[in-house]
Amino acid sequence: MADHPVDEKLPALKMATTGLQHVAAMYAGVVAPPLIVGAAIGLTATDLTFLTGACLFTAGLATFLQTLGIWKIGARLPFVNGVTFAGVAPMTAIVASTEDKSEALPIIFGAVVVAGLLGFLAAPVFCKAIRFFPPVVTGTVITLIGISLLPVAFGWAQGPNPAAHDYGSATNLGLAAATLLIVLLLRRFTTGFVKQIAVLLGLVIGTLIAIPFGATDFGPVRDAAVIGFPTPFHFGAPQFQLAAIISMCVVMVVSMTESTADMLALGEIVERPADEKTIAAGLRADTLGSAISPLFNGFMCSAFAQNIGLVAMTRIRSRYVVAAGGGFLVLMGLCPMAASLIAVVPRPVLGGAGVVLFGSVAASGIQTLVRAALDKDNNVLIVAVSLAVGIIPITAPEFYHAFPETARIVLDSGISTGCVAAVLLNLVFNHLGKGTRDAQDVTHPMETGEELTGPPKAPAAS
Repeated sequence: MADHPVDEKLPALKMATTGLQHVAAMYAGVVAPPLIVGAAIGLTATDLTFLTGACLFTAGLATFLQTLGIWKIGARLPFVNGVTFAGVAPMTAIVASTEDKSEALPIIFGAVVVAGLLGFLAAPVFCKAIRFFPPVVTGTVITLIGISLLPVAFGWAQGPNPAAHDYGSATNLGLAAATLLIVLLLRRFTTGFVKQIAVLLGLVIGTLIAIPFGATDFGPVRDAAVIGFPTPFHFGAPQFQLAAIISMCVVMVVSMTESTADMLALGEIVERPADEKTIAAGLRADTLGSAISPLFNGFMCSAFAQNIGLVAMTRIRSRYVVAAGGGFLVLMGLCPMAASLIAVVPRPVLGGAGVVLFGSVAASGIQTLVRAALDKDNNVLIVAVSLAVGIIPITAPEFYHAFPETARIVLDSGISTGCVAAVLLNLVFNHLGKGTRDAQDVTHPMETGEELTGPPKAPAAS
């Protein structure tokens, strides 16, 4: 019996190039949190480079846990893990509240360790929420993941620095458009292996096109060291402060919610639906990766939604491809010069490719909603309201400005709020009090539901 595509081992060259695509798709997301937090602390350029390399290294380790797995740890799906952006706001808040900035990172690391261990213990309970994720919920969440990521691509397309004079310039937008066009042309007019690595080729060609416009900076390569290692506790041993621990535990809950949604989405895309056992194993990998990460000076790890778009577009479903990407991340953590090669890709070029990647996620969500019995009024309302709630942080970023910072950690994540709204509305409309309503109006937790059209069912014999 042939292996499922998820367990397929591809030829070495194909494994390496497609794995590198995953690294290119998520690189900016991994390095952004350490750059932001490091800048808030006031780290030197050397320490900032060290912190960034450490986050790449730990992202690789977490990806190994998730894709290859050990014991009951790891979803064994093509999942890339890396530093979650949900932790940036509370980490910068911790930095701001710490008088001695040299203690900020040890306090953050201590909080991440505790949150990771508590999350690991909670995974078997948290995963049971899967029965509340029928297609009407998962389709809504997958769509929201794509919609929430698209503004990231649009931001990249404008340039790396919003304060720069050329941010949003015709040159930057032109480079993004050119990269998008290249990817589309390669997908349309090529076949086989070239078609599957269209995004990687688009990034390479887009980078070459950007050279005459001065948008490609090779400085990081010239300045980077060849060999480096994230020495354990480089910034000091972890410190444990209650307020910091509580804030990072909130982030862990948000991260676990998003990871659950991501696993459900990826399970649909690779045609290996994620059950309770898979989700529990995936959450263990997330949380254990987070608990280990501070040992090597890294932050909290979570599944990267943008890579789901790459799987959806290329249809390469092998988890070993993503494991190869994890290998590249580890090498980048050990070789700063190798890490700097990805940094050479201009942000507008990444933005052009991101439109395809993130749009593919939203399209996958719409495909799932097609199976969600939207001929039922209840399900239409669930989708409508949940999408509206999830889009609030995107369309009105300051909507929750009057809420406490801790609450905003959750509220400013459209994926989390939309997911919670979809689950609650599905419970209210399709479960609570279903005994007093006609069975035709009820959607079973794990089924798409019955159509309202056609003749009514005959009553059961007494």
